[in-house]
Parts: sequence; C-alpha cells; structure tokens
Amino acid sequence: MKYNEYLDKIYQTNEEWNELISSYWHDFSSFDAWQFWMVFLILILPLLLLIMIVDRKRLFELFFFGYTVHILWTYAANFLESHNYLVHNYFLTPFLPTSLNMTASALPVGFLLVYQYCTNRQKNFYIYAVILSAVFGIGFATVSDWIDLINFNKGMNQIYLFMIDVVIAFTAYWFTRLVKRVWKKAGGRSVY
Repeated sequence: MKYNEYLDKIYQTNEEWNELISSYWHDFSSFDAWQFWMVFLILILPLLLLIMIVDRKRLFELFFFGYTVHILWTYAANFLESHNYLVHNYFLTPFLPTSLNMTASALPVGFLLVYQYCTNRQKNFYIYAVILSAVFGIGFATVSDWIDLINFNKGMNQIYLFMIDVVIAFTAYWFTRLVKRVWKKAGGRSVY
C-alpha cells in the first residue's frame, strides 16, 4: 500500500469507528441507561468531595499531584483501551475518552486526598497509596467487572490494574516532590 492509500484507509476506518461508537452510545450508554448515571456519579461525586475537603492553602501542590495522576492514568488508559486490554462498556459521551470518569475524577481525587492526608499528618504515603491502589485496582475493578461496566481482555486483570495504580501513584509522588524541591530552591518564585 502506498503512503496516501494508508492515510485514506486510516481516515475511512476512523470515520467508521466514530459512527460505530456514536451508535453504540445512543443505543446502550446514553441518558436512559442506568449505567450512564453510574458513570456520571463516578465522575461528579469525587469532584464534589474534593471541593469540600481540599486543603486550600496547598492548592497548587495538591492539584499538581492530582493532575499528574490524571495525565499518567489517561496515557495508561489510552494504551489499555486502544489495545483492548481494558474496555469500558459505558461512557458519558462518544466524543470523550471512555474512561474519563476514572482518569479525570475518581483516581486523581482519591490519590490526591491520600497525598493530602499523608503529607498533612506525616503518614507514610507509600503504605496508604498501596492500600488505595488495592481498593481501586482490585475492589472497585472487580465490582465494575461484575456489573459489566468494564471488561478485561488479553490476560488483563485486577492485579495488573493494582500494579499500574501503584506505579502511577508513586511516580506522581516523586514528580511532585521533585517540583517542590526545585520550587523551594528558586526561593518560592517562578523558575522561569
């Protein structure tokens, strides 16, 4: 196949994929499905909780940590979903990533609140992050699988999700600490 033929085929397949996803969403995942409302609540409730209990004196640091979790999990979910290791059967809209409720809300907020708790009370973040990773990766994923919100394929399972959670939480923690150290060396001023 030639260069332009590949691009035309990719474009055509992408158009077909978008139409298929849109049709599926309208038939099985739209406003009249209880699963839509479950996904919606998983998106909204953590954000409401965050608004109520976030330490407003440390917003930049906490949100930086949460944003790092969000970005890392979005990349991981993109890989897992595009290679069909983890399939989210229901989603808010066909125009956004299918795991948006988890990668933009539940996971970042959960780990952000653990980070806030541990750093405010001098607790061991690693232990609490492993516990929360087990809750999300094993507990929540198992329930989500049972009620058919997600499917595991190609050998993917809850233990792998647990390990990904741990790696992402630790990476976000180390990266946040690095940025804090650089910021403090700059005297708390802009480093630019």
